Amino acid sequence: MIFKKAIIFFTALLLTQWVRAQAWGGGADQNDLSFGFSFQYIIQDYKIVKQPTWRNAIIDPETGNNITSPLTSITSRSSPGFTVGFITRYRLTEHLEARTTPALVFADRELNYTFEKTSDNLNRQIQTTSVDVPLLLKLRSDRINNIRAYILGGVKYSVAVSKGKIDENEAPLQQKILNKRGFASYEAGFGCDIYFEFFKMSPEIKVGNSFGNILAGNNVPLATPISKLFLHSIMFSLHFE
Repeated sequence: MIFKKAIIFFTALLLTQWVRAQAWGGGADQNDLSFGFSFQYIIQDYKIVKQPTWRNAIIDPETGNNITSPLTSITSRSSPGFTVGFITRYRLTEHLEARTTPALVFADRELNYTFEKTSDNLNRQIQTTSVDVPLLLKLRSDRINNIRAYILGGVKYSVAVSKGKIDENEAPLQQKILNKRGFASYEAGFGCDIYFEFFKMSPEIKVGNSFGNILAGNNVPLATPISKLFLHSIMFSLHFE
């Protein structure tokens, strides 16, 4: 008898939780306008377009002398970073919403130079702190129990918090390669909304690429073999609304 009562009790409890579950999410989807916050792990690298003469040795602009052996490759290794941001969401229809997630981005980008003489090889990190302001459209599926799948895409504008400067007193190979202070990118990705009692959480994966060249027009020696730099990003996000 006690066993049967326990079964009835737990069955009733599960049914109660199931009924409650249908309204989980903290009401975020019931409002046309809602807010939240997000965290992102970001991986970035450069797509490099080289000058026709990129294999030439690096030259000291003051003396005109070679300061390295000829180049054999210029590559960009993926570097990690993270972002913290806020979400503003506006419901356009039941399945379509507009959203912006302005975020503060802390990320490094890396350029690797290899030369005929391996002792000349160099790795240069370009440290950046920027503000990203995306404008995205999010297309959602029907809700199945406590999950909705979605895809999204849009554009983003990135602005560096502080623009680096070239120190002319530094050695030629130590002078900083600069990126443009502001540039636009496109983004596309997918994810799912998972509904809890008082909020919803959305794990998400996005990729992004800059529209144009982000290399600033600074004529430091290590920038002379490069014609253009395009920024490629992969973002793993957790959104809370």
